[in-house]
Amino acid sequence: MSAIRDIPEVAELDARGSLIRIPPEIDVPLTPRVRNLLDSREFRRLSKISQLGLVSLVYPAAIHTRFEHSLGVYRHALLFLKRLSFDPRFAAAIGPAQAELFIAAALLHDLGHWPFCHPIEDIRLPSVPRHEMFANSFLLEGEIADVLRSDWGVNPRDVVSLLSEKPRDDATRILASMLSGPIDIDKMDYLARDSLHAGVPYGRNFDTGRLIGSLCLNEAADGLAITEKGKTAAEMMVFARYVMFSEVYWHHGVRAATAMLQRAFFQLHGSLDMDGLFRMSESQMIAELIQAATGTATADLLDGLFGAERRLYKRLAQYSLFEQGPLYDRLARRPYPWLVACAEKLADLTSAALGRRVAPHEILLDAPPVGREVEFNVDVYFPKEARYRPLGEISPVVRALAERQFDDYVKRVRIFAHPRVVDDLRELADLPELVGRAIDQTG
Repeated sequence: MSAIRDIPEVAELDARGSLIRIPPEIDVPLTPRVRNLLDSREFRRLSKISQLGLVSLVYPAAIHTRFEHSLGVYRHALLFLKRLSFDPRFAAAIGPAQAELFIAAALLHDLGHWPFCHPIEDIRLPSVPRHEMFANSFLLEGEIADVLRSDWGVNPRDVVSLLSEKPRDDATRILASMLSGPIDIDKMDYLARDSLHAGVPYGRNFDTGRLIGSLCLNEAADGLAITEKGKTAAEMMVFARYVMFSEVYWHHGVRAATAMLQRAFFQLHGSLDMDGLFRMSESQMIAELIQAATGTATADLLDGLFGAERRLYKRLAQYSLFEQGPLYDRLARRPYPWLVACAEKLADLTSAALGRRVAPHEILLDAPPVGREVEFNVDVYFPKEARYRPLGEISPVVRALAERQFDDYVKRVRIFAHPRVVDDLRELADLPELVGRAIDQTG
């Protein structure tokens, strides 16, 4: 019997003793030490933070929480360990203590997330920490740190290291690739779970059982690979990720809401207590932002998102590699303060063209952020040849959707305008020229 399969949480996958049920009809095994983490104040906070935030303004059932997602990721961690325990090289590299560290890290991987975390991080303000680093205050002291030491025999600093630091050796490289890599426990859960709650099929059209069953170590024995039996499932996962970004995460309505929140936060951040704000529940943060915006133009943005009436900005123009490529290249991956300045220049120019005032906050530029998504790069093992090959080398699907720059095909540059001015702005025949002039004047 593998020592890894003797770990209480892994053994509970089959014992089916104490369980908690999450969608879609999935039983997640509990042990006393897992329950002690779940019941802590810091972890319960995740039950008041939605996984997808503003997506629910477009997909109204997408209100699931980071608490639910964390349980799904934890269960995938157990399934990964159970499968890989049959791989002699994995069993030689990863002992029970390291496996238990991995289980704890999987359960706690989202602890540092605050409401609307990713849109806020994307604007890269110096006063905003990375959520991985913000988690340290929850992990290194307090109830969770005490539970890790007393119940798990785990040093909280080792959890921090695994979640946010560069791996130091082959064993931590393997565990890190299971947490965050081409085929990882986070992606395996959020694609399917977000798809389920959004009410779309796109993120569930890959065979998770087949993919987990094909897991093995790569040739260097320092990361995950798959056997040839998992090739099709991996291709479908690449496609699921592509379509979820295209149709859900970067849906134009979702991005309109995102652009509104980002501009509001940018305008308010100098007056906010970031540490206190990021420890709040979602409803508390919204109330704090609304209070801070009282009496300013920013209140209009927040009222459109969180007020009694939903009032999202409308799409005025859209640019991609295939639509106005030169303008796309000039706007994509610019620093956020530059985008704000450019949008304000465009508001001035359109005001002159229309002969009526367009307020600075009534035009928003939304563009792919500076940071890119991780590219999908995993090796496939062919036992009969005893040879590893990159998935992109043998798969036209992966070569098209993952090895080429993923972001350039699913993340478009968009210009959004307030509903009260958008119809007039759409009448401007020279809008692309005005956008170009705004870029030139911003410098």
